[in-house]
Amino acid sequence: MSNIIECRNIKKVYRNGDIETVVLKGITFSVEEGEFVAIMGPSGSGKSTMMHILGALDTPTSGEYLLDGKNIAQMSQDELSEIRLDKIGFVFQAFNLLPRATVLRNVALPLIYAGVPKAERERIAEQCLTESAFPKEFWNHYSNQISGGMMQRVAIARSLVNNPSMILADEPTGNLDSVTGEIVLHTFQSLNVEHGKTIVLITHESYVAEHADRIIHILDGQILSDEMNQHKRIAGHETQPIK
Repeated sequence: MSNIIECRNIKKVYRNGDIETVVLKGITFSVEEGEFVAIMGPSGSGKSTMMHILGALDTPTSGEYLLDGKNIAQMSQDELSEIRLDKIGFVFQAFNLLPRATVLRNVALPLIYAGVPKAERERIAEQCLTESAFPKEFWNHYSNQISGGMMQRVAIARSLVNNPSMILADEPTGNLDSVTGEIVLHTFQSLNVEHGKTIVLITHESYVAEHADRIIHILDGQILSDEMNQHKRIAGHETQPIK
């Protein structure tokens, strides 16, 4: 397996006049194609800054971030926009759906902006909704007519339409109750296991991180631990330790 993500001694410093705030202090890790990785840390740990760098929304002050072998820091703003469109599927805590558009149209929206013909974008949207296990009988409902859990699964389907190299999910269960959150997390697990999608999940909750195969703990801008998950949760159930 090749690495989708390579972070080499990533540092991030914010400057405000003479004041420097060091947020990331030399982060090094890689993620292989097809992995399901959780990056976990409390508020102020640096995980949100790390998420912005991984999503090509920001660049490191020093160090290297390679996405699919390309150095993000060396790219122009237009190239970064193209990377975000083609390589990364984003899923956020806020669902960011159009309330008076149907589920199908919400999923197809990035393809509309990309100029994909209607028949083709509807075919792709339907395929992505199927992959995210979204019930077909709700495809033509407006997004404000469905539950929060369903809305997040629509957002997951939308993240798939450009066939990204990875899905970057930032606190995707933050606005959901625990039962609905389990359904959404199972959707990520299914995409990883059944469709081979690379998932990077950002969270501050240990029970959310435990759905991943590998957990990277960040504290005070540094990696505290990077370990395979020996007690993976699957659809609300905890597995036995891996022998």
